[in-house]
Amino acid sequence: MKKLILLFLLCSGGLMIQTTSAQISVDANIRLPSIRANISTQPIWGPVGYDHVDNYYMPDIEAYYNVPTRQYTYQQNGRWVSRSYLPARSRNVDLYKTRKVVINGSRPYLRHNEYRSKYATYNDPSNRGSIRDSRDSRYYINKNHPEYNNWRNRNRNRK
Repeated sequence: MKKLILLFLLCSGGLMIQTTSAQISVDANIRLPSIRANISTQPIWGPVGYDHVDNYYMPDIEAYYNVPTRQYTYQQNGRWVSRSYLPARSRNVDLYKTRKVVINGSRPYLRHNEYRSKYATYNDPSNRGSIRDSRDSRYYINKNHPEYNNWRNRNRNRK
């Protein structure tokens, strides 16, 4: 009888350990995908050095660019609008040369006054290189990068 009780305790203890282990595993899986790289969808005029970008704020033209939706957000007639193009007043701006600030989070234009005052004189010299001009191979995944076709062919040959 003692052997049966001992066997029961060992088996039920083993189940408790497995249950605890499963709970830890599930919890870890929930938190893991919090930040994903989106280099392949960033515009090639975007600055290098960021694996993930939600928005760019361009203080020179007071507009935002949302990377996931590929839309610019700017004020038009006193209202914030999102379009796939810049307004006529900004169409001649060279996006490769204009200042850009990475802002992660949704709807940054709701805090526009804060960003405008914070970045009015923003000039980060490390932020001048564009994805298009980068020779860092991690940017070759971007379909608009000049080296994309070479990168794709090399990766195809490896498989």
